[in-house]
Amino acid sequence: MVQKINKPKQRKTNKISRPILHEVEIIYNSPRFQEPIQIKSSIDGYNLLMQSFDTRKIDYKEMFYVVLLNRANYCLGYSHISTGSTSGTVVNIKEVFQLALKTNASSIILAHNHPSGNMTPSNADINLTQKIKNGCELFDIQLLDHLIISSLNYYSFADNGKI
Repeated sequence: MVQKINKPKQRKTNKISRPILHEVEIIYNSPRFQEPIQIKSSIDGYNLLMQSFDTRKIDYKEMFYVVLLNRANYCLGYSHISTGSTSGTVVNIKEVFQLALKTNASSIILAHNHPSGNMTPSNADINLTQKIKNGCELFDIQLLDHLIISSLNYYSFADNGKI
């Protein structure tokens, strides 16, 4: 005869499942330029951006860039935000602020081109500039300028009292 051994009953426990918490860390390696680039005027911004824009497309497709600066207006870097069509481009404002915050920028310069060569800001340009300026105030970032660029000329919102 086989004798049955009674095992102690295991208690069912209600395990509380805890979500896994992922740490978010912001890291930015500041570039070390051989010669730091300081922006002192709209023409300095224009000259810097003309080196950044794809000059093969400047009169063909609208492109939007942001220049990131430290407190002394030395360039931390720039970023190409979007490329659109001949008549416009979509700007993700969150991306502009992500870049500014990640680089610890104290100020920014916005820039886009008008393939038509018409330097007059559109209502959309003015509204976008105001929206970004309002956001900058929340983060203590200064919007220094918004440049409209063509292959031959530029328009500065700051020089024209629009900022």
